[in-house]
Amino acid sequence: MRLGMIGYGAIGKAVCEALAGDPNISIPAVLVRRSREAKEGEPFMMTEPERFFGQAFDVVLEGAGHQAIRDYGEKALASGSDLIVTSTGVFAADEGLYERCVEAAERAGSRLIIASAGIGALDILTAAAVTGLEAVRMTVRKHPDAWKGTVAEETHDLASMVEPTVLFEGSPREGAKLYPQNVNISASVSLAGIGLDKTELRIIADPTITTHVAELEASGSFGSFRFVEDLVPSESNPKTSTLVAQAVVKTLRQMASPVVIGA
Repeated sequence: MRLGMIGYGAIGKAVCEALAGDPNISIPAVLVRRSREAKEGEPFMMTEPERFFGQAFDVVLEGAGHQAIRDYGEKALASGSDLIVTSTGVFAADEGLYERCVEAAERAGSRLIIASAGIGALDILTAAAVTGLEAVRMTVRKHPDAWKGTVAEETHDLASMVEPTVLFEGSPREGAKLYPQNVNISASVSLAGIGLDKTELRIIADPTITTHVAELEASGSFGSFRFVEDLVPSESNPKTSTLVAQAVVKTLRQMASPVVIGA
């Protein structure tokens, strides 16, 4: 499987390291913003989009943030490559982009793949959605430091916070307007379940924890379930968790494997 990558940050580097030597997956090129010479063991880096998309990839992996999907999402799908999206929050922040990407995939016969990445239980949620979901609630809890650089700095004294504080309650679409870079997992949950407007999202700054805690609750005709994950933040990017890159590697390996588990 020929894999093209957009971005070489925390996710991209970890994915390349994990896939090094994999006989089923090759990485001919990585599209980056600024020109740089690849170090030993790294894939070839390029800054020219046209040259990148001329490589005839089987799969393109986005690991570069919302703007990368705005710039290249439709282009990747139109080229005939499947596109794995990790920055799914862009579909909540940019109305219409999701539909345009789906249309591009339909025309080219490619697939838009919403990666589970930082949140588990999407398999259960999508199964429950077959017969109907009544309610889905997502709670994201991180240390106040993880919310620095967001609108929370304007509305709360993050440095002096001593107890868990709710920063936002509403829908993921509303949350994307205030926290555009922090709604990726809730957007994935919304697309898997009852949509960006009906899903409930709660964002909490919690000075009592050092991990990222995400809680997913759903109910419907199937019954109900509650899923909680408590994840270690990435050292290179504390706004995300180490599990994101690991989950992406899992997705890629399954796409290149004759056996798929948990589909």
